Amino acid sequence: MATLYDCIAGYHDLKLVMLAAVVCNLAAATSLTLLDHARVNAGRERRLWLATAALAGGTGIWATHFIAMLAFSPGIPSAYDLGLTGLSLLIAIGMAAAGFWIALWPGLPAAAWIGGAQIGLGVGAMHFTGMAAFEVAGRVTWDKGLVLAALAAGAGLGSLALATTLRASSVRAKLAGAGLMVAGICGLHFTAMSAAMIAPDPSVALSGTAVPAEILAVAVALASITILLLAFAGLWLHLRDERRSALEGDRMRGLANAAVEGLVVCDGDRIVTVNDSFADLVGLRPEALTGVALSGLLAEPASTGAAETPEAQLRRHDGSQVPVEVIRRVIDFAGRPHAALAVRDLRARKRAEARIAYLAHHDALTGAPNRTRFNARLAQELALAQAADRPLAVLCADLDRFKEVNDLFGHAAGDGLLRAVCATITAVLGPGQMLARLGGDEFAVLAPNLDAAGAEALGEAILAALRQAETGPAGAIAAASLGIALFPHDGVEAETLMIQADTALYRAKQEGRGRLRFYEARMGVQVRERRSLEHDLRHAVERGELRVVYQPQTRIDTGEAVGFEALLRWHHPERGTVPPDLFIPIAEETGSILQIGEWVLRETCREAASWQRPLRIAVNVSAVQLHAPGFSELVHEVLFTTGLAPARLELEITETALIRDLPRALATLRRIKALGVRIAMDDFGTGYSSLSNLRAFPFDKIKIDSSFTRSVDTSEQAATIVRTVLGLGRGLGLPVLAEGVETSAELAFLGAEACQEAQGYLFGRPAPIATFRHLTEGRPPADEDAA
Repeated sequence: MATLYDCIAGYHDLKLVMLAAVVCNLAAATSLTLLDHARVNAGRERRLWLATAALAGGTGIWATHFIAMLAFSPGIPSAYDLGLTGLSLLIAIGMAAAGFWIALWPGLPAAAWIGGAQIGLGVGAMHFTGMAAFEVAGRVTWDKGLVLAALAAGAGLGSLALATTLRASSVRAKLAGAGLMVAGICGLHFTAMSAAMIAPDPSVALSGTAVPAEILAVAVALASITILLLAFAGLWLHLRDERRSALEGDRMRGLANAAVEGLVVCDGDRIVTVNDSFADLVGLRPEALTGVALSGLLAEPASTGAAETPEAQLRRHDGSQVPVEVIRRVIDFAGRPHAALAVRDLRARKRAEARIAYLAHHDALTGAPNRTRFNARLAQELALAQAADRPLAVLCADLDRFKEVNDLFGHAAGDGLLRAVCATITAVLGPGQMLARLGGDEFAVLAPNLDAAGAEALGEAILAALRQAETGPAGAIAAASLGIALFPHDGVEAETLMIQADTALYRAKQEGRGRLRFYEARMGVQVRERRSLEHDLRHAVERGELRVVYQPQTRIDTGEAVGFEALLRWHHPERGTVPPDLFIPIAEETGSILQIGEWVLRETCREAASWQRPLRIAVNVSAVQLHAPGFSELVHEVLFTTGLAPARLELEITETALIRDLPRALATLRRIKALGVRIAMDDFGTGYSSLSNLRAFPFDKIKIDSSFTRSVDTSEQAATIVRTVLGLGRGLGLPVLAEGVETSAELAFLGAEACQEAQGYLFGRPAPIATFRHLTEGRPPADEDAA
């Protein structure tokens, strides 16, 4: 009995053995390439590719077998039975077809392994059928152990070959699968040949139908040519698909690189291609990601409530993680279905969401908690205070004259001041206490478990810290007023406590600013009265409650009327006549003076333009109006609209209006004076730096305040002041008008001191213009009460 080695080396022509190995390699590579084409197709095309693969594989296996048989030389006459030889070819093709079909059966567990085993057993069936066709002048016996070993080798290596081939579409996988297939076929063949033991027997004669080896060689040659043709066809198809895949990849990569989002194409869990955005996101080059397992880069998606766009964590090359949004779709790529994933970087969105969440509870400028967070904390602390029966203090703070900081130094300086104030107050607060910016220059402090004494000490510490701190540009002092409300003494609800603290703050400002006040019950009535008055004043113009009265201005030497001063009156439907010294300051503080002042200017100019005599009309201008943007343009527009000559309009400015921002006020007054409008300094002697103001701007008139005029015949000091102002006016060439003239003695004094003009009850009380038609129209006075 011969061994496997002796069988190959002693009984085979090694050249033909090598040829059989080449044919076997061609057959295996061709059939497996064609099988891969069958896998990526479906329906009729799949069946066609399966048949072609079975034909190539079965024919190649058969040719390998019979080339090896031709190489076998037992040393005695031999031939091949034609029928069994043909049957062995059909078995090879059929069993290969069955194995390939099973391997591609969708849903069958371990289909590739079962199909490979089927092919291995088919090779065994073909081999032993071919051996049955082998006729020799002798008797053949078989070693059953080697027969079983041959079948096991064929089935095992066949299973492994198909499983390796179908696991991936790479060239490396195909070459590995082909090598395993060749090993299985050759191992089965030569092991089975070793199992055959031939004992020469001259009495055994060859049948007449046996085919000589020479004729079989022709058949094998034809089979080999078929294999070569199919091999070239498979190679051409493979190259075509590779080229198509490359073109498809280039096209998709070009499109993918145009996308901002990361794009990944996967075959199962393996990455086939990525765009540059995804590679940048991971931190590797695109080529380095090909073939990498996607599961190694993307962590389990987080639940977001939208299955189409789950969030996940992308692991970067440096070990860090990036939050991403993943959108998965199935696409056709290189003729096969692949998973395409769009990966969107969520870092910017997460930062924006965090910023939005932060801004929802914090002030954007200072970073302090805002009103929303303060209210939530206040409600929480109130509940705790009620449960524990402990006190709580709320402090409301407001910067004094903050608007002037913006006006004088600009809004950037105002913003810096607000930030510095927050830092200063925060440094004073203790554990558990909270500062919030409610808006503008309004702040609030929440101090749990603090009684009246503790709240007062905290408030004084805050005011002292603000006075001492360098919190603004030169000249910008962070002075503040504080109002304090206590729980439960002043209220048990959050809204009530805030209202009471704000009321106390308002009282602190009224009493001189830069101080603190606790809430008192009587403050509520006063504040509500003030708020009601503010509300009604805002609507006074549109409701027609305001009216203008006129008081004549007269030359002392001739007694002739030279003009009128327009005076504002408010007749409230419920309150009656509201004094100007009450509602004018409110209008200036709330800003409604701008609307009211414009209405007065238009009304008086329209009225004066209708007079037959060209008398002057004097209109008082608030400091708020003077410093408002576009005031000079408003004066110009009113004069143009009403048709009043500019020289007939006289604007009266108080010295306090100049002190607020002298350069800005003087620039506005110069633009107004360039229009031809006259400018008078009102209440001269009651303000600050009067002489420097007169030198800084060429006023057209000086008006002596009535407080001095009414005392000239009883107070030598008042008389001296009036004489001094009159002398100053003569020296500067400015006419002087004395207000508040009520007696003949006062008029006689002014006439003796050469005062040019006077105004007061002696010449007429403020009244509607109809009362003075005899002056405006140049006709005798009507018989009516001018009081």
